[in-house]
Amino acid sequence: MKQIIKNFQKYRFLLSQLVVKEIKLKYRKSYLGILWTLIEPLLTMIVLYLVFSKLRKNNDRTFAVYILTGRLLYSYFSHATKSAMKSIRVNAQMIKKVYVPKYIYPLASVLSQFITFLISLVVLAAVSIVLRIKPTIHILEAIIPIIILFFMALGIGLVLATLAVFFRDMEYLWDVVLMIIMYCSAIFYYPSMVSDNSWILRMNPLYAVILNFRNAILEGVPLDSGALLYSIAFSAIALLAGIWLFYKNQDRFILYL
Repeated sequence: MKQIIKNFQKYRFLLSQLVVKEIKLKYRKSYLGILWTLIEPLLTMIVLYLVFSKLRKNNDRTFAVYILTGRLLYSYFSHATKSAMKSIRVNAQMIKKVYVPKYIYPLASVLSQFITFLISLVVLAAVSIVLRIKPTIHILEAIIPIIILFFMALGIGLVLATLAVFFRDMEYLWDVVLMIIMYCSAIFYYPSMVSDNSWILRMNPLYAVILNFRNAILEGVPLDSGALLYSIAFSAIALLAGIWLFYKNQDRFILYL
Protein backbone atom coordinates (compact mmCIF):
# COMPACT_ATOMS: atom_id res chain seq x y z
CA MET A 1 0.00 0.00 0.00
CA LYS A 2 2.84 2.42 0.84
CA GLN A 3 4.42 1.70 -2.53
CA ILE A 4 1.14 2.42 -4.31
CA ILE A 5 0.75 5.74 -2.49
CA LYS A 6 4.36 6.67 -3.19
CA ASN A 7 3.94 5.79 -6.85
CA PHE A 8 0.77 7.87 -7.06
CA GLN A 9 2.48 10.90 -5.53
CA LYS A 10 5.32 10.54 -8.02
CA TYR A 11 2.96 10.85 -10.99
CA ARG A 12 0.36 13.23 -9.57
CA PHE A 13 1.66 16.12 -11.69
CA LEU A 14 1.25 14.02 -14.83
CA LEU A 15 -2.26 13.12 -13.67
CA SER A 16 -3.17 16.79 -13.32
CA GLN A 17 -1.78 17.55 -16.78
CA LEU A 18 -3.76 14.69 -18.32
CA VAL A 19 -6.93 15.96 -16.66
CA VAL A 20 -6.35 19.45 -18.07
CA LYS A 21 -5.58 17.95 -21.49
CA GLU A 22 -8.82 15.94 -21.46
CA ILE A 23 -10.88 19.03 -20.66
CA LYS A 24 -9.14 21.13 -23.34
CA LEU A 25 -9.57 18.44 -25.99
CA LYS A 26 -13.24 18.09 -25.15
CA TYR A 27 -13.93 21.72 -25.99
CA ARG A 28 -11.35 22.21 -28.72
CA LYS A 29 -12.73 24.06 -31.77
CA SER A 30 -15.91 24.83 -29.82
CA TYR A 31 -17.07 28.45 -29.81
CA LEU A 32 -18.96 28.01 -26.55
CA GLY A 33 -16.20 26.05 -24.85
CA ILE A 34 -16.80 25.34 -21.18
CA LEU A 35 -20.11 27.25 -21.37
CA TRP A 36 -21.53 24.25 -23.22
CA THR A 37 -21.23 22.37 -19.92
CA LEU A 38 -23.89 24.72 -18.56
CA ILE A 39 -26.00 25.13 -21.67
CA GLU A 40 -26.32 21.45 -22.70
CA PRO A 41 -28.00 20.13 -19.50
CA LEU A 42 -30.26 23.19 -19.41
CA LEU A 43 -31.45 22.65 -22.98
CA THR A 44 -31.89 18.92 -22.37
CA MET A 45 -33.93 19.62 -19.25
CA ILE A 46 -36.19 22.06 -21.12
CA VAL A 47 -36.84 19.60 -23.96
CA LEU A 48 -37.54 16.67 -21.63
CA TYR A 49 -39.74 18.82 -19.39
CA LEU A 50 -41.81 20.13 -22.30
CA VAL A 51 -42.27 16.66 -23.76
CA PHE A 52 -42.99 14.62 -20.64
CA SER A 53 -44.91 17.25 -18.70
CA LYS A 54 -47.32 17.56 -21.65
CA LEU A 55 -47.62 13.80 -22.02
CA ARG A 56 -48.39 13.42 -18.33
CA LYS A 57 -50.24 16.75 -18.08
CA ASN A 58 -47.97 17.60 -15.18
CA ASN A 59 -47.51 21.30 -14.38
CA ASP A 60 -45.53 20.74 -11.19
CA ARG A 61 -42.57 23.14 -11.34
CA THR A 62 -40.37 20.72 -9.39
CA PHE A 63 -40.59 18.23 -12.25
CA ALA A 64 -37.96 20.26 -14.15
CA VAL A 65 -35.52 19.91 -11.23
CA TYR A 66 -36.46 16.23 -10.94
CA ILE A 67 -35.43 15.70 -14.57
CA LEU A 68 -32.26 17.78 -14.24
CA THR A 69 -30.96 15.94 -11.17
CA GLY A 70 -31.33 12.59 -12.89
CA ARG A 71 -29.95 13.82 -16.19
CA LEU A 72 -26.82 15.38 -14.67
CA LEU A 73 -25.86 12.27 -12.71
CA TYR A 74 -26.57 9.91 -15.60
CA SER A 75 -24.62 12.11 -18.04
CA TYR A 76 -21.58 12.07 -15.78
CA PHE A 77 -21.73 8.30 -15.37
CA SER A 78 -22.15 7.79 -19.11
CA HIS A 79 -19.39 10.19 -20.19
CA ALA A 80 -16.95 9.07 -17.49
CA THR A 81 -17.25 5.35 -18.20
CA LYS A 82 -17.08 5.82 -21.99
CA SER A 83 -14.05 8.10 -21.69
CA ALA A 84 -12.28 5.70 -19.31
CA MET A 85 -13.05 2.77 -21.61
CA LYS A 86 -11.25 4.47 -24.52
CA SER A 87 -8.38 5.89 -22.44
CA ILE A 88 -5.85 3.10 -22.94
CA ARG A 89 -6.35 2.88 -26.70
CA VAL A 90 -6.37 6.67 -27.14
CA ASN A 91 -3.03 6.94 -25.33
CA ALA A 92 -1.51 3.89 -27.03
CA GLN A 93 1.44 5.81 -28.50
CA MET A 94 2.45 7.25 -25.15
CA ILE A 95 2.11 3.87 -23.46
CA LYS A 96 4.44 2.33 -26.06
CA LYS A 97 7.12 5.00 -25.67
CA VAL A 98 7.16 6.05 -22.01
CA TYR A 99 6.61 4.15 -18.80
CA VAL A 100 3.71 5.59 -16.87
CA PRO A 101 1.40 3.67 -14.52
CA LYS A 102 -1.38 2.75 -16.89
CA TYR A 103 -4.16 3.38 -14.37
CA ILE A 104 -3.33 7.09 -14.70
CA TYR A 105 -5.18 7.24 -18.02
CA PRO A 106 -8.64 5.96 -16.98
CA LEU A 107 -8.30 7.85 -13.69
CA ALA A 108 -7.58 11.10 -15.56
CA SER A 109 -10.60 10.49 -17.80
CA VAL A 110 -12.96 9.96 -14.87
CA LEU A 111 -11.52 12.97 -13.01
CA SER A 112 -11.82 15.31 -16.00
CA GLN A 113 -15.45 14.33 -16.47
CA PHE A 114 -16.02 14.77 -12.73
CA ILE A 115 -14.74 18.35 -12.86
CA THR A 116 -17.05 19.06 -15.78
CA PHE A 117 -19.91 17.51 -13.83
CA LEU A 118 -19.22 19.71 -10.79
CA ILE A 119 -19.28 22.79 -13.02
CA SER A 120 -22.62 21.70 -14.49
CA LEU A 121 -24.12 21.69 -10.98
CA VAL A 122 -24.20 25.48 -11.29
CA VAL A 123 -27.14 24.99 -13.66
CA LEU A 124 -28.95 22.88 -11.06
CA ALA A 125 -28.43 25.56 -8.42
CA ALA A 126 -29.67 28.30 -10.76
CA VAL A 127 -32.77 26.37 -11.86
CA SER A 128 -33.59 25.48 -8.24
CA ILE A 129 -33.42 29.16 -7.26
CA VAL A 130 -35.58 30.25 -10.22
CA LEU A 131 -38.20 27.60 -9.43
CA ARG A 132 -38.07 28.47 -5.72
CA ILE A 133 -36.94 25.07 -4.48
CA LYS A 134 -36.23 25.68 -0.82
CA PRO A 135 -33.01 24.03 0.39
CA THR A 136 -32.93 22.19 3.71
CA ILE A 137 -30.12 21.01 5.96
CA HIS A 138 -30.19 17.72 4.05
CA ILE A 139 -28.69 19.44 1.02
CA LEU A 140 -25.31 18.92 2.69
CA GLU A 141 -25.83 15.17 2.32
CA ALA A 142 -25.78 15.51 -1.48
CA ILE A 143 -21.99 15.17 -1.38
CA ILE A 144 -22.38 11.51 -0.34
CA PRO A 145 -24.13 10.20 -3.50
CA ILE A 146 -21.78 12.36 -5.59
CA ILE A 147 -18.70 10.70 -4.07
CA ILE A 148 -20.29 7.25 -4.43
CA LEU A 149 -20.99 8.00 -8.09
CA PHE A 150 -17.36 8.96 -8.70
CA PHE A 151 -16.04 5.65 -7.35
CA MET A 152 -18.77 3.72 -9.17
CA ALA A 153 -17.73 5.33 -12.45
CA LEU A 154 -14.04 4.73 -11.73
CA GLY A 155 -14.54 1.06 -10.89
CA ILE A 156 -16.65 0.34 -13.96
CA GLY A 157 -14.33 2.51 -16.04
CA LEU A 158 -11.34 0.36 -15.08
CA VAL A 159 -13.23 -2.80 -16.02
CA LEU A 160 -14.26 -1.33 -19.37
CA ALA A 161 -10.76 0.06 -20.08
CA THR A 162 -9.36 -3.45 -19.63
CA LEU A 163 -12.00 -5.23 -21.69
CA ALA A 164 -11.90 -2.67 -24.51
CA VAL A 165 -8.21 -3.40 -25.14
CA PHE A 166 -8.96 -7.03 -25.93
CA PHE A 167 -12.51 -6.70 -27.28
CA ARG A 168 -12.93 -3.70 -29.59
CA ASP A 169 -16.69 -4.20 -29.85
CA MET A 170 -17.05 -3.34 -26.16
CA GLU A 171 -17.62 0.33 -27.07
CA TYR A 172 -20.73 -0.54 -29.08
CA LEU A 173 -22.01 -2.97 -26.47
CA TRP A 174 -21.58 -0.42 -23.70
CA ASP A 175 -23.67 2.11 -25.63
CA VAL A 176 -26.54 -0.38 -25.58
CA VAL A 177 -26.05 -1.06 -21.86
CA LEU A 178 -26.02 2.68 -21.14
CA MET A 179 -29.32 3.09 -22.96
CA ILE A 180 -30.85 0.37 -20.80
CA ILE A 181 -29.43 1.97 -17.66
CA MET A 182 -30.88 5.35 -18.67
CA TYR A 183 -34.40 3.99 -19.06
CA CYS A 184 -34.06 2.13 -15.76
CA SER A 185 -32.95 5.22 -13.80
CA ALA A 186 -36.29 7.10 -13.63
CA ILE A 187 -34.75 10.23 -15.13
CA PHE A 188 -37.85 11.62 -16.82
CA TYR A 189 -40.63 9.64 -15.10
CA TYR A 190 -41.68 8.99 -11.51
CA PRO A 191 -41.07 5.53 -10.00
CA SER A 192 -44.80 5.31 -9.23
CA MET A 193 -45.42 5.00 -12.97
CA VAL A 194 -43.69 1.60 -12.99
CA SER A 195 -44.81 0.36 -9.60
CA ASP A 196 -45.48 -3.11 -11.02
CA ASN A 197 -41.84 -3.35 -12.12
CA SER A 198 -40.20 -1.28 -9.40
CA TRP A 199 -37.72 -4.11 -8.80
CA ILE A 200 -35.98 -3.02 -12.01
CA LEU A 201 -35.23 0.35 -10.45
CA ARG A 202 -34.12 -1.19 -7.17
CA MET A 203 -31.66 -3.42 -9.03
CA ASN A 204 -30.05 -0.41 -10.71
CA PRO A 205 -27.23 1.01 -8.54
CA LEU A 206 -27.23 4.26 -10.51
CA TYR A 207 -30.87 4.81 -9.62
CA ALA A 208 -29.97 4.32 -5.94
CA VAL A 209 -27.47 7.18 -6.27
CA ILE A 210 -29.96 9.39 -8.15
CA LEU A 211 -32.65 8.66 -5.56
CA ASN A 212 -30.48 9.85 -2.69
CA PHE A 213 -29.27 12.88 -4.61
CA ARG A 214 -32.90 13.87 -5.20
CA ASN A 215 -33.71 13.26 -1.55
CA ALA A 216 -31.01 15.73 -0.54
CA ILE A 217 -31.59 18.37 -3.22
CA LEU A 218 -35.26 18.19 -4.13
CA GLU A 219 -37.17 16.37 -1.41
CA GLY A 220 -35.26 17.74 1.57
CA VAL A 221 -35.38 14.41 3.41
CA PRO A 222 -32.67 12.11 4.81
CA LEU A 223 -30.91 9.70 2.48
CA ASP A 224 -32.58 6.36 1.89
CA SER A 225 -30.50 3.93 3.95
CA GLY A 226 -31.28 0.91 1.77
CA ALA A 227 -30.34 2.69 -1.44
CA LEU A 228 -27.26 4.14 0.27
CA LEU A 229 -25.95 0.78 1.44
CA TYR A 230 -26.66 -0.83 -1.93
CA SER A 231 -24.88 1.90 -3.91
CA ILE A 232 -21.88 1.84 -1.53
CA ALA A 233 -21.61 -1.95 -1.74
CA PHE A 234 -21.90 -1.97 -5.53
CA SER A 235 -19.34 0.84 -5.93
CA ALA A 236 -16.88 -0.89 -3.60
CA ILE A 237 -17.22 -4.21 -5.44
CA ALA A 238 -16.94 -2.48 -8.83
CA LEU A 239 -13.82 -0.59 -7.75
CA LEU A 240 -12.10 -3.66 -6.30
CA ALA A 241 -13.02 -5.73 -9.35
CA GLY A 242 -11.79 -2.98 -11.65
CA ILE A 243 -8.46 -2.61 -9.86
CA TRP A 244 -7.91 -6.36 -9.79
CA LEU A 245 -8.82 -6.90 -13.45
CA PHE A 246 -6.78 -3.90 -14.61
CA TYR A 247 -3.62 -4.81 -12.72
CA LYS A 248 -3.87 -8.45 -13.73
CA ASN A 249 -3.97 -7.62 -17.43
CA GLN A 250 -2.09 -4.32 -17.79
CA ASP A 251 1.20 -5.97 -18.82
CA ARG A 252 -0.60 -7.54 -21.80
CA PHE A 253 -2.03 -4.26 -23.09
CA ILE A 254 1.04 -3.51 -25.20
CA LEU A 255 0.44 -6.68 -27.25
CA TYR A 256 -3.01 -5.54 -28.35
CA LEU A 257 -2.47 -1.81 -28.91
